[in-house]
Amino acid sequence: MSTARRTQKQRRDEAEAALLNAAAALVVEKGVRSLTLARVSEQAGYSRGLVTHHFGSKQALLERLAQASQTGFVPGLDGLPPGLDRLLRLIGGYVGMLGQVGVLNRAFLLLWAEAATASELTPIFRERDEAFRADLREDVTAGIADGTVRPDVVPDEVAIAVVGQLRGIGLQRLLDPEAVDTERLRHSVTEHWRRALT
Repeated sequence: MSTARRTQKQRRDEAEAALLNAAAALVVEKGVRSLTLARVSEQAGYSRGLVTHHFGSKQALLERLAQASQTGFVPGLDGLPPGLDRLLRLIGGYVGMLGQVGVLNRAFLLLWAEAATASELTPIFRERDEAFRADLREDVTAGIADGTVRPDVVPDEVAIAVVGQLRGIGLQRLLDPEAVDTERLRHSVTEHWRRALT
């Protein structure tokens, strides 16, 4: 019985995933200020040289961690056209996913909160939030164009409010999981935005 050899790309992707998970675990356990390339390598069981090879610096590691932990958080949105339906699915899906947040997502929320006071994080999370708001603005704008969203709605304002609400719910879930019933909340938050926009 033979086992298929992994390609170099597969080995590289596996190593990067292990390093990102190790970095996320360190952020969750000890905060961003304790994060170093040496600690990440130790946590992941790799050499420091491999961490440096993959990321080059702590800043690059943080940027990749922010991107990886946010990508694909809400499944099932790919292929949906921009508009009210996609926006409401994103909102409901995001709140629902907060009920099963893994270490990467916990790290993202903690880093996002810390970005207000940690200068090395501020530009990373400013860019991530702007990308998130751009997607939301696209949905609202498309909804206005197709008539499913009221024409007096301001896409920029909705995007800011939605990001603030979703991130705020996420932080509350981290602080007090028992107080935030994400299954019930996902329906009420989604319905709130449906009424507000139509």
